[in-house]
Amino acid sequence: MIEINHLTKKFGKHVAVDDLSLTIEPGRIYGFLGPNGAGKSTTMNMITGYLGATNGSIKINGHDIFAEPEEAKKCVGYLPEQPPLYQDMTVEEYLKFVSELKKIPKDKRKQYIKEAMEMTMITDVKGRLIKNLSKGYRQRVGFAQAILGYPEVIILDEPTVGLDPKQIIEVRDLIRKLGEKHVVILSSHILSEVREVCDYVFIIARGKLVASDTTENLLKGGEEKLQIRMLLKGSQEAVERTFSACDFVDEYQIGKTDKEDTYRVVLTLSETDEVREEIAKHCAQDGLLILETQAEKKSLEEVFLTLTNVAGLADEETEADEEVEE
Repeated sequence: MIEINHLTKKFGKHVAVDDLSLTIEPGRIYGFLGPNGAGKSTTMNMITGYLGATNGSIKINGHDIFAEPEEAKKCVGYLPEQPPLYQDMTVEEYLKFVSELKKIPKDKRKQYIKEAMEMTMITDVKGRLIKNLSKGYRQRVGFAQAILGYPEVIILDEPTVGLDPKQIIEVRDLIRKLGEKHVVILSSHILSEVREVCDYVFIIARGKLVASDTTENLLKGGEEKLQIRMLLKGSQEAVERTFSACDFVDEYQIGKTDKEDTYRVVLTLSETDEVREEIAKHCAQDGLLILETQAEKKSLEEVFLTLTNVAGLADEETEADEEVEE
């Protein structure tokens, strides 16, 4: 559906997107992740034709966005982080205007507008001026214009910004529904949102693609080591003796609690198979009572931080900002 080859975008000396290549296929909801300044929004703006490229190409359903912009843009619905709304129009007037811009056939406009309002739950405010709506409702109007006409590709940049928890759940359900018939590309800083909604994830740092895989495989890749957190009652000597003798424990940390002879222990294991039974046997042999135990695997947040190397990126962003200001 979308082919991006050797895409590069420069702003003066700053390289926002650096030789990016990726393929987006039908039948999936894609998450687009990266720290601030990583090049996500710039890439999205080039996919939609809003920005030109310094080098490289983008094809949408076989149409080059730079050589055949009108044909390519017919395939795309876009919700930028700040929805492009006309404040002095009513919701219905605005969607009629958008349907004309999208060149939706006249005999289908009324039905498409009705369906877009129903899907985004804004039918009850269709006669109100956009400037009088809450931020959450304005976001939903922006969502409605993106899906109006059922484009093959729907690009959403931070779609749940400004929504309350109930609205966020509703929008996530809508994204899942759209993903059944459309290619959906979702950019978000809320990693739990990406984990819950997206089938496939692209992670970008410094304008480069640093990872691309299914959400499940990315998380599996971060589970080479397993951590188990325990609350134990007994002596510190017994705790140390127990885990220093366990071959499957790579590392352990012991912390005292407020209660007498009670310790919090964090175990790092190289084996990800079920080992709690073995741990329980070792504890029993040394007279340790297990009060709590919890296994923890790497989260998407940890995978994201590892791959993007946020600390190093922040330094580079600062330097780039200083160059632009100069």
